[in-house]
Amino acid sequence: MIHVNKLAASMAAAFTMSATMSCARDQTQNHQEMVKNQQEMVKNQQEMVKHYFAQTLKTKLNAEQNSKADFARNANYSTDIQQQLKDKDVASTKKMVWAAWCEANRELQEEKLIKPQSLQNGGQGSWNLPQALEPDAVMPYYYGTKGQANGQLPLFLYLHGSGAKKQEWQTGLMLGNSFEDGPSLYFIPQIPNEGMYYRWWQVAKQFAWEKLIRQAFVEGAVDANRLYVFGISEGGYGSQRLASFYADYWAAAGPMAGGEPLKNAPVENCANIGFSFLTGAEDEGFYRNILTRYTQEAFDSAQQARPLSVDNRPLFQHRINLLERMQHSINYSLTTPWLKDFIRNPYPKTVLWEDFEMDGRRRSGFYNLQVLVQPSEQRTYYEMTIKDNVITMNINDVEYTTIEKDQRWGIEMKFNRSYKQSKGGKLRIYLNEQLVDMSKAVTLIVNGKQLYRGNVKPTLQDMINSCMEYFDPYRIFPTSIEVSY
Repeated sequence: MIHVNKLAASMAAAFTMSATMSCARDQTQNHQEMVKNQQEMVKNQQEMVKHYFAQTLKTKLNAEQNSKADFARNANYSTDIQQQLKDKDVASTKKMVWAAWCEANRELQEEKLIKPQSLQNGGQGSWNLPQALEPDAVMPYYYGTKGQANGQLPLFLYLHGSGAKKQEWQTGLMLGNSFEDGPSLYFIPQIPNEGMYYRWWQVAKQFAWEKLIRQAFVEGAVDANRLYVFGISEGGYGSQRLASFYADYWAAAGPMAGGEPLKNAPVENCANIGFSFLTGAEDEGFYRNILTRYTQEAFDSAQQARPLSVDNRPLFQHRINLLERMQHSINYSLTTPWLKDFIRNPYPKTVLWEDFEMDGRRRSGFYNLQVLVQPSEQRTYYEMTIKDNVITMNINDVEYTTIEKDQRWGIEMKFNRSYKQSKGGKLRIYLNEQLVDMSKAVTLIVNGKQLYRGNVKPTLQDMINSCMEYFDPYRIFPTSIEVSY
């Protein structure tokens, strides 16, 4: 009997062990199947998002390359792909969206950036800019690295002066190699055409800068928070305008031997970036010394009025000097070592933006703001602060009155601005955890009126739309608020 009981117990134990092992195998197989299904679902989702990006990019670029009006219009694109996300899936979905964007861009039929080589070797590429934006515009460029570093590099965009373009371009390569700012990447373009097209801020060149930033981010060699623009003479004018127009992409900007009237480069837009401006104190051509001094006064005034953002960061970090006993030729080596210490904050909680036109074109977005409907044909000035989950927006139309005009050239030198509360616009405000606590209610106040209060939820749609708008790995926002005012 004892033997029978032992046998029965042994058989029961074996059966139990077998059942347990079978159950464990089933659970493992189920888990593996579930992981496989999840991976397949993510793969299918990424393919769907990539297809949207590919089709939309193709449509957008075809329209913009064939019509100056379409490029100037700078239309918004919004996806129909809608999916609410769980908080735990935000980070992985952001990576998926960026991967889909990069795949779509790499497959896009367009002239690509060359692979960077040593800048000393002067590796050259060229882009054909859209005929509709500028006739017969071919932009040769040098693209190369300085020094050795692991990981991503800062990128310097250097703009040359208005002499003979071939010589100016070669001088740019020589200067780029001499500046003490390595390890770094340099993009040194040659102006496509001379005469009336010798301006770095015209629409064909805007097309080139946006293409450069988009492709550089996709290729992954560039640190997206360390982009710098600088230039000399005509390149000084150009870099001052580009500093203000594209401030949300730059870590810092450094015009030299220039001097734009501030209507062409509003100072407020340069809050949150570093700004260096060096001009000879005796550089009287086209009033460069006077206009540089006006820029210095405007930056000083802006800094005094707003020394810090709402989260206690310096807002107007600038170095603007008129160099004693110097005319148009100055020491150019001082700029990039100063610029390279700045790192972009892609999520400022104080944003100041005068939405102005440059060669007939306005930006459709800036930092985390996206304009869906402009309130008027006039310039619009946006002031945004975010504190304790309260977004405060003041939005005004801007009107300029010229108070000083050069009698010889007709250059408008100095201005007063007046502001009138904007009406009839529509704005999308993108948000993430760096800007608000998404677990709590968010309040939006526009021109003194509360227009929204509630919780915001992450969506795939907002990630896709913000990626399409900014083409920036740091600005794939998980949620947004749309407001008409």
